[in-house]
Amino acid sequence: MFGDLFEEDISFLSNNHCGKEKKSKPRDSEPPAPRDFTNLSGIKNQGGTCYLNSLLQTLLFTPEFREALFSLGPEELGTLDDSSKPDAKVRIIPLQLQRLFAQLLLLDQQAASTTDLTESFGWNSHEEMRQHDVQELNRILFSALETSLVGTSGHDLINRLYHGIVVNQIVCKECKNISERQEDFLDLTVAVKGVAGLEEALWNMYVEEEYFENENLYRCGACDKLVEASKSAKLRKLPPFLTISLLRFNFDFEKCERYKETSCYTFPIQINLRPFCEQTEMDDSEYMYELFSVIIHKGGCYGGHYHVYIRDVDELGNWQIQVSPKVFASLTFFFLRDAGNAKEIENPLAVLKGILTEEESRQITVDQLGQKLLEKKGVSWNKKYRKQCGALRKYLQNHPQIFQYSPDENKVGLKEKHKLPFKSDSQGQDLQSPPQQNGVQWNSGKKPTKLRDSSAGCHWFDLNDSKVQPIKEEDIEKQFQGKESAYMLFYRKSQLKRPPEARGNPRYQIPEHLLNEMNAANTELQKKRAECDSANNGIDLHLHLSSCYKFHNGALHPSLTSKESVVDLTIDRRKTLGDLRQSVFQMLESWEGDMILSIAKSLPAGLHLYRILDEDELTLDGIGLADGADVFVWNGKEVGGTKVMTGPDHEPVVINVLRLAEYNEGGKGQHFTESQHVFSCSTKLSDLCRVLAPLGGIILKNGSGPDKEAKNWEVFLEEDMKKTVRSVGLTDGCSVLILDSHDQSFVNVSSGNLTAFTYDISWLQVKNFCGTDGEEKRVKITATIETVMSDIKMKAIRELQLEEELAHDSCLRPVSGNGKLLSPVPEDYTVKEAELKMGSLLGLCHGKAPTSTQLFLYFIVGTDQNASPEMEIVVEETASVRECLNLMLEKSGLSGDNWHLRRIDWCYEAGEALSQENATLKELNVCGGDTLVVTEGKLPPGFLKIPIWWFKSSSPKKHAENTQEQVNGMTCKMDALQVSSAGEYIHTDMDLCYAGSIEIAGEASLEDLKMQVITLPCFQEQVVPLPSFLRAWTVDSKRPGKLLRNNKQQLNDYKLGARVEICVEPLQKEEHLGPQELLLRVQMGIPGERDYYDSMDLVWDISKECTTWALRQRVASHYCLPVDKIEIAKYFPERFEWLPISSWTKQISKRKRKKKQESLQSAPYHLKDGDIIGVKNLLLDDSKDFSTVRDDVGKEKQQQLALEKKKSRQAERLQDHVFSEEKLNIKHHKPEVALSINVGVFR
Repeated sequence: MFGDLFEEDISFLSNNHCGKEKKSKPRDSEPPAPRDFTNLSGIKNQGGTCYLNSLLQTLLFTPEFREALFSLGPEELGTLDDSSKPDAKVRIIPLQLQRLFAQLLLLDQQAASTTDLTESFGWNSHEEMRQHDVQELNRILFSALETSLVGTSGHDLINRLYHGIVVNQIVCKECKNISERQEDFLDLTVAVKGVAGLEEALWNMYVEEEYFENENLYRCGACDKLVEASKSAKLRKLPPFLTISLLRFNFDFEKCERYKETSCYTFPIQINLRPFCEQTEMDDSEYMYELFSVIIHKGGCYGGHYHVYIRDVDELGNWQIQVSPKVFASLTFFFLRDAGNAKEIENPLAVLKGILTEEESRQITVDQLGQKLLEKKGVSWNKKYRKQCGALRKYLQNHPQIFQYSPDENKVGLKEKHKLPFKSDSQGQDLQSPPQQNGVQWNSGKKPTKLRDSSAGCHWFDLNDSKVQPIKEEDIEKQFQGKESAYMLFYRKSQLKRPPEARGNPRYQIPEHLLNEMNAANTELQKKRAECDSANNGIDLHLHLSSCYKFHNGALHPSLTSKESVVDLTIDRRKTLGDLRQSVFQMLESWEGDMILSIAKSLPAGLHLYRILDEDELTLDGIGLADGADVFVWNGKEVGGTKVMTGPDHEPVVINVLRLAEYNEGGKGQHFTESQHVFSCSTKLSDLCRVLAPLGGIILKNGSGPDKEAKNWEVFLEEDMKKTVRSVGLTDGCSVLILDSHDQSFVNVSSGNLTAFTYDISWLQVKNFCGTDGEEKRVKITATIETVMSDIKMKAIRELQLEEELAHDSCLRPVSGNGKLLSPVPEDYTVKEAELKMGSLLGLCHGKAPTSTQLFLYFIVGTDQNASPEMEIVVEETASVRECLNLMLEKSGLSGDNWHLRRIDWCYEAGEALSQENATLKELNVCGGDTLVVTEGKLPPGFLKIPIWWFKSSSPKKHAENTQEQVNGMTCKMDALQVSSAGEYIHTDMDLCYAGSIEIAGEASLEDLKMQVITLPCFQEQVVPLPSFLRAWTVDSKRPGKLLRNNKQQLNDYKLGARVEICVEPLQKEEHLGPQELLLRVQMGIPGERDYYDSMDLVWDISKECTTWALRQRVASHYCLPVDKIEIAKYFPERFEWLPISSWTKQISKRKRKKKQESLQSAPYHLKDGDIIGVKNLLLDDSKDFSTVRDDVGKEKQQQLALEKKKSRQAERLQDHVFSEEKLNIKHHKPEVALSINVGVFR
């Protein structure tokens, strides 16, 4: 009844700042987090399995059910190791349930996985993403267990614990005859609508009588006539465990839709069922039940979320209500009194630690810390503490063992081990701990001491998927009403007492083989955590030695090879800068004089130095030295005798300089010579002009950014000459055009725009293949890129002095380098559309050229190309594969049905089969010029057929290639201006180009799939040395969907489905992404324009946090900008909208401070692999508008489509006289899918 609503929470994923050429550490083997202070394990949500998690936790905390399941040994159930044997009868569901319960009880992990259990149910990935009703699951799971346990000692497990009987009686008022009917039940369904609570509902069902009288009479079997009678129902047999399902969902017949009943519905913690039972003479204890589980539903009837409140009957968990920030803050500011004189002691360390501990966010700015101190104490730091402690920032820096700075040194926070712990003495109270309040010991430690009150097993926990937290019993009353309210109630008989040895003992009654398995798993987890801690805290630094560098052309360049100039050093991030300096001294024994360490960064111009590291007492993590950072070792003054300017104000910028040049081959046109120059970003534009144009001239910049297809050029005006290179927007890869005095006719200086360029003029060769005398003449034809092929053909016929009647029965075919005639070019194509280059050779041949809706194909019969000549055929692109095959068979003189078509692969051998015979050639992406193989036989079954797509870059600027600009009354095209870019950018606007299909076994790995992809014909021109140079995605709605990681993983493990399509993206270097690394595409906005530079890939490690601050910090580090000088937004291409990601400086109200910071992977951002992040540099552009002109056009088209759909719907309503207006407005929801669990036969 629910759609695909939830995704697995992966907010455990981190922020890793990788340096250049830095290989990210694989995190595939990173162990799961250990249990929290409650010592209870949650269950991971597979996407929509919160309903399953809630029910499984209820069954786990039903000790009698759990122990009955554990009592079934391998001799009855079999073993999981034998499940793959064909004749073995292994009862997989109870075995997997046993194993899951053992993991939840004993395995030291925060949350267990139900993947193995759901696979034993026969569920696929779609079922795991679809949410169902927990009441329905309860019945189906019990039925599956009963079927699985047939023939074992546990065959009556469900009936023994949950089976009850209701008896319905009808009493005749005349003869007193009683007619009764028994009904078995495993759970009772009670009404919610119009009822105040559970006891009233039970009273209505099992105490109130229904009377048959007046016109509504009952036919008595004994009297054999219609008589007055009374009907009632009673509970005849009570089960040990009573399950009650609340009918929260109803149907509104007026609105014709479902709704959820959210009115108040009370239920007691203890209930006496004597009034509702048939037999009432037994002792009260036989009828008393205690509530121990409440499954709660939050949301509406078409979607929502489940979690469960559970009473810890066996006292397996640590029940400690954690201290709230407000209480913690007030306790922190308690006066520390001397035992003798009770004199108030002012301790600035305690005050600051108290403020920082109160903050939910890990760090706050130093200014905010000072402001909060003023609010709490009523006096500022300068007035109260500066005299004896110094400035606040200096005081924080003097205590690095307690306070931790952010990498940009703007924020400060407490180190984890210094958050104020509360400890209690024998009296439960200490000078350094807050007192007990309301009988509850406040404790924020990881593993606090267990506290039990007089009634054992009375503590409650909220188990919400992976999260477990203690609650108070009175919190249950909050679930009586509202959108988040109780949905299922579980009661146990008060008579059921637990043995003393079971209390606090999670190992109780667990079989020996499961104990051994869990012990081994815990040992392995501890080992992995120790290894992971060592690996996570070790950072690799690249030390660049000044003796191996020289300063040249505005940047540092190695005088030796890269390996000889750089020394790699691995060091623990928790060590201090002084330890790092000492390690470098030990490595460089011959170093003399002062040693200065500076942060370095590799730029296109070379290596550039930034800030000097000089705080030896701070840790490497505290000063922001990240894994893979570059550190330059020098004397702080010069390198090789040359003074070096450091800092972001002196960054070198590589600029492409273009000059006009004459190019006469094939005609006249404007072409360019290109050279690269390096300038400091603080260089004034006037100085740049003197260097590039010493004799005078005009300099134009590329207004569309560093893109070789850009054609928008602007003149630098006189007032720009006082500005710097950075302030006018010149960055690495930008192009400037130098026009000397004789070239200035092309520029309208007053408007600052380039006015006119002629068309590109090309020449083509045409060779005559229509001659009968064997003489093959060739001529040179002059044409522009807009010349139509039919005009070229007529020019060639005249130049070759052929009869003009030949024009009706001839075509032009490109000639390949080895002399082969390729597919004819349609006559309505232009030179540009035909993708012909200057000097291309065309053949004039007999036969008509195919139209734009036809395909020219080659084909051979059989797999031996030497034995079968290559033939040609023209077919419609709408023809089916079967029709095309029949035409080929007819042309080759063959017949029969035992044939099929295959594509030709890059080895010119029979490759992928065209198995969809009813599909059209266009649908299968068969293109003109393709070669097909007519192969005998049918396609063998047993393979997974996967269509493969590949990313084809298409710059956004290309959409404007055909636009015309009207300047000074002259219309001209800008195609002649081709500018190359030196930046290593990746296009964000990428088209999916069909590459073919592959047939591969499901057991094959992702690496095998990539190897097979490389052999496809379209990859012949792609240089892909290894599979790790390819990035694989699933295709979702014609866009890249899920990123496939881990080359060694089998395709079956991905649960791709039968209709999956995969696209691959060629990479420039190897890539091994871990599961906690997010791949984003970031693009910087062009200052002053509604456009962006090309995007770049950004790998973001989110294992620690996936918050706004972490993303802003990562993006700012990537662009070497201050965090507070950028704005970022996520792009939603399907809506053509940008959603700004809120600034980290946003003020948070006190009421919202308690709330944990939301992950960017949840609403509203839903950040995932491949998302586009727009970046605004506030130093150059103060515009907060992220949208582009293309977004405006896209939105306008969407609005037009929506308007057309609206008009169409209105027309349909006018024609429809059957349904009323209300029925037409019914909301359409996803169709319901029945829940099922597949069970083997064990009878």
